[in-house]
Amino acid sequence: QNCKLLEIPSSFEYLVSIITPVYNSGLFLDEMIQSVISQSITNWELLLVDDFSSDNSISIIEKYTNKYPNINLIKNSKNIGPGLSRNKAIKKAKGRYIAFLDSDDIWKKDKLSIQLSFMQKNNISFSHASYGYMDEESNISNKIFRVSSFPITYKNLLKKTEISCLTAIFDVSLIGKQYMPDLRQAEDYSLWLKILGNGIVSYPIKDVLAYYRQRKGSVTNRKISLIFKHWHFLYHNQGLSFIVSIYYLFLWGFNGLRKYYIS
Repeated sequence: QNCKLLEIPSSFEYLVSIITPVYNSGLFLDEMIQSVISQSITNWELLLVDDFSSDNSISIIEKYTNKYPNINLIKNSKNIGPGLSRNKAIKKAKGRYIAFLDSDDIWKKDKLSIQLSFMQKNNISFSHASYGYMDEESNISNKIFRVSSFPITYKNLLKKTEISCLTAIFDVSLIGKQYMPDLRQAEDYSLWLKILGNGIVSYPIKDVLAYYRQRKGSVTNRKISLIFKHWHFLYHNQGLSFIVSIYYLFLWGFNGLRKYYIS
């Protein structure tokens, strides 16, 4: 594809809107927010949507909103889930670029610089990157999820959960604002499929640009129990036939096991 990386200066002219849903994330919020503040480019806004947390998440966020005018808090009056919470932030977002970062994950300091230069240089509307893993105590493991070397299409994504929420960025000026469906699970995956289903591809960046926190009892640590739910998603949400759903379910399951237990 001859796509090139070219690091851009901190005075990047286009605003980047970073979308973060928050629910009882007080243990990890400082580290996540600091990873945004530490970015080598400064033209960003961070939109944190508190989804009716019962811990100290709001007080932690307000510590930053009182100091940084580009960090904003949106409060939900009831728990509505991460997908709809992200949508509230997307609606308010002012940036040309929409980026996603969950409340317990972190970015490397050059994440935005590398990824946005890649998108700008190559006129790319959607991209994602490799990422590493860390535990609840922020210990970084040796395991890395490496993205494929080719642009990801709709069918590619059905076979493998290639695009992660903590590395995905899309260009609003090229594909418009895109919103997540009202799902309690796989809402981000469903959005990527919707974007790719319109003929767009997501371009990979092989560099490790972020760290995903593996928490005990998290959805991704219960992959086997999600098999039926994923088939239901393919069959009902994506409208695939029974046989085609089974085919992609098998590939998704196999690649999921490789992703979390072999790689």
